[in-house]
Amino acid sequence: MRTIGLLVRRELRSYFDTAWGWTILAMVLILDGLMFNAFALGTRERYSAEVLSDFFYLSSGTTMIAGVLLTMRLIAEERQTGTFTLLQTAPIRPVEIVLGKFLGAFTFLSIVTLLTAYMPALIFVHGKVSIGQILVGYTGLLSLGAATIAVGTFSSALAKNQLLAAVIGAGLLVLLLLGWLVGQVTEPPLSGVFSYSAIFDRHFQPFMKGRLNTEGLVYYASLCFGFLLMATRVLQLRRLR
Repeated sequence: MRTIGLLVRRELRSYFDTAWGWTILAMVLILDGLMFNAFALGTRERYSAEVLSDFFYLSSGTTMIAGVLLTMRLIAEERQTGTFTLLQTAPIRPVEIVLGKFLGAFTFLSIVTLLTAYMPALIFVHGKVSIGQILVGYTGLLSLGAATIAVGTFSSALAKNQLLAAVIGAGLLVLLLLGWLVGQVTEPPLSGVFSYSAIFDRHFQPFMKGRLNTEGLVYYASLCFGFLLMATRVLQLRRLR
């Protein structure tokens, strides 16, 4: 645990000490703010719950984009600069490397995500929503972010450079996003399998509407476990070479 903690702090420092981390933070806050004002609030009168649901819908996109951008450098950059060799030869297990980097990136993404909390708070100026709906929405947003970080960590472990890591990560997320569409054009039982595999439609939308979706939490946790396990296996195979 101490080794993982050191790696988490190392990753957090790398985000806060470089322009890359601050650029992603600023990008998310600016885009979320603009979209919240333009699309969520809009110009017509609506129920406050609908405005909040739209906010989480729009924020899910920026969360996934930020997750890909944050993870593209996790392992691929280390390989490019040659510092990954030091990690591989140090008395650190691959699982500790993967967990340390995953938790570091997820902690930073969580900070960025929670900084947008002032936007739902603005709804209270002219409307009323329950605190529970906001908390459930952020639970879903953070779960989606964790799954995205896990996918990106696996992609970064596979790739030789950051650009390739971003392409692989984005490609995997697109495939997961399109699961619901494939489910609509296939017959059972495949339709159910594809529908369940979709990262957004079935699992995230209940959170948007203020419903705590335990099935979604299990799905996102399983996705994290699966992709982090594959990332660990990739590092183990590279160490054996």
